[in-house]
Amino acid sequence: MIPAPYSKNRLLAALSPADFDYLRPHFQNVDLSADEMLIEAGDRIERAYFLHDGVVSFVISLAEGEMIEVGMIGRESALGASAAFTDDIALSGAIVRLAGSASVLDAEVLRSAAERSAPFRAVLARYQRALFAQAQQYAACNASHAVEQRLSRSLLQMRDLSGGDSLFITQEALSQMLGVRRNSVSSVAHALQQAHLIRYSRGHIEIVDPEALKRGACECYAIVKAHRERLLCGPVAPPSGRFRPAC
Repeated sequence: MIPAPYSKNRLLAALSPADFDYLRPHFQNVDLSADEMLIEAGDRIERAYFLHDGVVSFVISLAEGEMIEVGMIGRESALGASAAFTDDIALSGAIVRLAGSASVLDAEVLRSAAERSAPFRAVLARYQRALFAQAQQYAACNASHAVEQRLSRSLLQMRDLSGGDSLFITQEALSQMLGVRRNSVSSVAHALQQAHLIRYSRGHIEIVDPEALKRGACECYAIVKAHRERLLCGPVAPPSGRFRPAC
């Protein structure tokens, strides 16, 4: 059994007891504040964050100072897990979008655990594949789809990752994620509220009708979700030989 609070993170829950016991003494629990930048592009990854709640987005910063989101993770994943395979340099920044908490692990400990356990490496590799597939889909989405569709997709993904309909996020943060002006987000959010799909006030959005929101989202929401379920929710074989889902 995985003791609380670690069972909230689905990557950790997918580990064998032996692999988890190796990592457990090295964890440090931290709170994650909204808009906190956890790592900048070009930094060496020195720590991995296993989220228990909250949402973190991967962002690319442009020359004019704008940001655009290229991926999003929650309690199903970890930030910095790629450091298990190499002395990794972050290719994008990572910023907290929905406040939460995480268990933090030194990258050297992560690499040591991966070197000693082939099953642990396999679990981490699946998560890295899911992130890569998501980044590819985001590239197509950002280039091809309207703000209305992308905002609906982002709200639905945050809902899935956080496990709730109440999202404490500002329109400024949403504009950064989508790479558009704040007034564009404000206009779309107003239209969604008028259609009774969401309710919003300053710094808070409540999803009222997720099914209708799905109908207005681009196909990227369903594609990213399918990749996540295929790669992260498949069976993992613990030492007992009995299969159990990773999420």
